[in-house]
Amino acid sequence: MKVIFIKDVKGQGKSGDIKEVKDGYGQNFLIRNGYAVAYTSRSKEILDINNKQKALEEQKEIEKCNKIKDELKDKILIFKVKTGKNDQVFGSISTKQIFSELEKLGYKIDKKKIIIDEPISSLGYHEVKINLHKNIEVKIKIQLIK
Repeated sequence: MKVIFIKDVKGQGKSGDIKEVKDGYGQNFLIRNGYAVAYTSRSKEILDINNKQKALEEQKEIEKCNKIKDELKDKILIFKVKTGKNDQVFGSISTKQIFSELEKLGYKIDKKKIIIDEPISSLGYHEVKINLHKNIEVKIKIQLIK
């Protein structure tokens, strides 16, 4: 029996996959629990339409991320920090602080996508990576001042 997966099933298939499975498994588990639908010409047409919509949405997302990348690559985020003797910074800059600063500038970027390789705990310029999309990454500059 051929089925089209509509949800991801670990070890079997991902959403949108067309696979040949045993009849009992297909009917009694996959279709009954809403993980798949039987393969027909109509279900194939619906799958194709859904795939086109997903591709268009993905393209729009990539364009949006490229626009954000172009805007962010020249920005420098400035953080005023407290320092002690010999210009030693108290604490370090976190992803949460970078997130809130980006939000003030009007960018909605998930905190989890901001990657700090090494702690930002000294005065001067530092680079931080932001993964906007799976293939789009931008490096922004962070400056710490007294």
